[in-house]
Amino acid sequence: MLELKNVSFTVENSDGNLEIIKDVSLTVNDGEFLVITGPNGGGKSTLARLIMGIEQPTGGQILLDGKDITNLSVTERARYGVGYAFQQPPRFKGLTVRRLLSLAHGADLPVDECCAYLTNVGLCSKDYLNREIDASLSGGEVKRIEIASLMARELKLAIFDEPEAGIDLWSFSMLVETFKTMSRRRHNSVIIISHQERIMQLADNIAVIAGGTVKTFGAKDDVFPKLMSELGENCGFRGGNT
Repeated sequence: MLELKNVSFTVENSDGNLEIIKDVSLTVNDGEFLVITGPNGGGKSTLARLIMGIEQPTGGQILLDGKDITNLSVTERARYGVGYAFQQPPRFKGLTVRRLLSLAHGADLPVDECCAYLTNVGLCSKDYLNREIDASLSGGEVKRIEIASLMARELKLAIFDEPEAGIDLWSFSMLVETFKTMSRRRHNSVIIISHQERIMQLADNIAVIAGGTVKTFGAKDDVFPKLMSELGENCGFRGGNT
């Protein structure tokens, strides 16, 4: 179980201090599928980076299964089973796709298992297994490979930052089916930052983050209809990322 207790994040700028995340408290239970959405610039991705340890909170606590991980590094959190898929993944010249999947899994993966992970994210596996993760791949291809590597790990908590960004409609449909499978299996908790209705419909709970605070949190059946009504009047929810 993930617990955020009064988490805040403040940075310095030319005008003084800017509070990006403001006293956020949130719980993600074991096996829960949480979608975080909200308007452009609301703090969604910043909150995800705080959970992963990419940024350190300036106030509050982050607990994983009761253990305080607030000040742990990204590497230490990864060892505890937290994984993160970036909106713009890094590239690794000299590292093949198959090797990356095996490293993520923690052991050498057979070809058929590597192919299954790649197929789940809409890639023709035979064309990609021995390719290097370098500039020869498009941004969308690298993103899908990173998502596949996250799926190859044994995680307590998987965090996906706008997995739909830069992905074509057919591949997005494949991703939705993969997330459906993850949701049904309930082996780990999943947090997805997304504006996509099809992804929000998979959620157990939805959190709306705006202005650095949790404006709405609740069961999908309660929050989703109200959110769709608001979206008809406020296109800001379909914006970018902070």
